Amino acid sequence: MSEPLILIPARMASTRFPGKPLAMIAGKPMICHVIDRANEAGIGQPVVATDADEIADAVRAHGGEAVMTGDHHQSGSDRIWEAACRIDPQGTADIIINLQGDFPTVPGPLIAASAGPLTEDACDIGTIAVEIEQEREKTDPNVVKAVGSPLTASRMRALYFTRAAAPAGDGPLYHHIGIYAYRRAALERFINLPPSPLELRERLEQLRALEAGMRIDVEIVEATPLGVDTPADLERAERLLAEH
Repeated sequence: MSEPLILIPARMASTRFPGKPLAMIAGKPMICHVIDRANEAGIGQPVVATDADEIADAVRAHGGEAVMTGDHHQSGSDRIWEAACRIDPQGTADIIINLQGDFPTVPGPLIAASAGPLTEDACDIGTIAVEIEQEREKTDPNVVKAVGSPLTASRMRALYFTRAAAPAGDGPLYHHIGIYAYRRAALERFINLPPSPLELRERLEQLRALEAGMRIDVEIVEATPLGVDTPADLERAERLLAEH
């Protein structure tokens, strides 16, 4: 297979944190830290997909690559598909990784791990999860749980994703981390599907793929990257980056 494309959707109009991609952490915009983490993965070319000139300018000033997309997209998946078609119109990249632009501390190996499940031909989409250790997270609706059937000691086939504490009974629960590796054909199919009933109910886009019969496999990893949703998260991210 060809080298993956690592696409990082970024927009200024975040509801909870407007202008988030350009928030400064340790002297540079957050989106630039995400590019650095993607480069550390060492598996493909990172490109920021954005509708904002100021984000593109910051990325290029950092030495990164940015592609402009429309401002009409409802999701990061839609945005990265437009970006993939612009960057690679011939479809030479077999795998497209959707890396959120608010993961400035994500270790490169976690990004690479999302593509691991695609070594299985029957898998359409790869993603990652980590075992939940804190009891409060098991019932926190902001912590999305991946429910699956084990394939190996470190991989499972996703059966469901939910904000509830699931599955019931004894055993581990897994916190889903929203990094996705798509086969190109799977991404094209996915973005052309209408929103599904369970997707709308749980407010989880990945359920659209499961409801359409697409296969998602989950690699179990050892760490949860910090997602930056608030100014307080910025301070935590700066402390974490200072430690490494």
